[in-house]
Amino acid sequence: MNAVTLRVNGTEVTADVAPRTHLADFVRESLNLTGTHLGCEHGVCGACTMIVDGRPVRSCLSFAVACSGADVRTVESFDDDPVMDLLRHAFSRHHALQCGYCTPGMLATAYDIVTRLPNADEARVREELSGNLCRCTGYVGIVAAIRDVLAHGPHARTVTTKRSARSAQVTTTGWNVAAKIDTDDGHRGRSTGLIPLPARIDGGITLSRAVFVPVPVDRLWTTLHDIDTVAKCLPGASIEEVREDGSVLGAFAVAIGPMRARFTGAAQVSYDVASCSGTVRGAGGDGISRSRADGVIEFRALAAGNQGSKLDIDMTYKLSGPLAQFGRPAVVTHVVDVLLGDFAKNLALASEGETVIASAPVGGGGLVLGTLLAMLRRLFFNDRT
Repeated sequence: MNAVTLRVNGTEVTADVAPRTHLADFVRESLNLTGTHLGCEHGVCGACTMIVDGRPVRSCLSFAVACSGADVRTVESFDDDPVMDLLRHAFSRHHALQCGYCTPGMLATAYDIVTRLPNADEARVREELSGNLCRCTGYVGIVAAIRDVLAHGPHARTVTTKRSARSAQVTTTGWNVAAKIDTDDGHRGRSTGLIPLPARIDGGITLSRAVFVPVPVDRLWTTLHDIDTVAKCLPGASIEEVREDGSVLGAFAVAIGPMRARFTGAAQVSYDVASCSGTVRGAGGDGISRSRADGVIEFRALAAGNQGSKLDIDMTYKLSGPLAQFGRPAVVTHVVDVLLGDFAKNLALASEGETVIASAPVGGGGLVLGTLLAMLRRLFFNDRT
């Protein structure tokens, strides 16, 4: 069980939660907030949609532990909200609900549409609603209700301003450095937002690895100080800017089967020359999936034999948002192993002054198959022992 603290409908809640408990089950079973409905539990139907940190989220795919520190709003919290009041009356007036099972999630998505896209036309409304399924209405009444509320533009814009201010306050609390990321601006282009770097990660997952690099430790240590070269050695990494204070703006791309993400953000790199060690603190966001990744990597270069080095790495990470489902150690472990294998080969080439082999981002069906095989090997090995 993990201790989780988050703000639900304006009230701070602390509870012990199992790692695999998703947010929908947590609010329904632990907090008795049953207004959130569960449908497919695969993130397809949208019935479980609620508002997390000002954005609609599939609560059946979001682990409760990954939402620690978040501001969560279920349908029960909108009783006195002026825009939701307009939506409720419009849904009734335009016969936008029948059985009502999809309605809580539909209202959460509708609320996001009218507050984020006050000038949306019918085609855009239908596009934004495409992730919420309804078996009863044929969607005509739902679209008409949302377009009716969009006619009340001043109300929508007022709520947008308030929500943006609240989100900015939430993301800057308890962090030390701000970095740029790409954020989704409703498919009409991307805007630059701010994301802070973690001083530490609470509730994260830690992986420890050691890789052998066939070059002397002094050469390896010199290479590790060249941030541009290190980025070229790491598949999927790219550098936009290296600042004088050691901070780096860039991106990291990864694909797991059909899921592809490009986390744009920043990292702060520090070195301890005496111990040949260092720390990387990074944070980034994927604007398409609206997911976030935070990580702290501690590394140390050690001599290993006459002409070799060992790089010890301890990585603590935390994924939030829809991609959190791929943050399980069983999946991430294999991804990290593949990355570090290519990384070590390229570090050796760079340390010898040779050209680094261009590496595509980790991904594809082969990675998924490799992950499953690795899980099976661990399972059978544990069974024998």
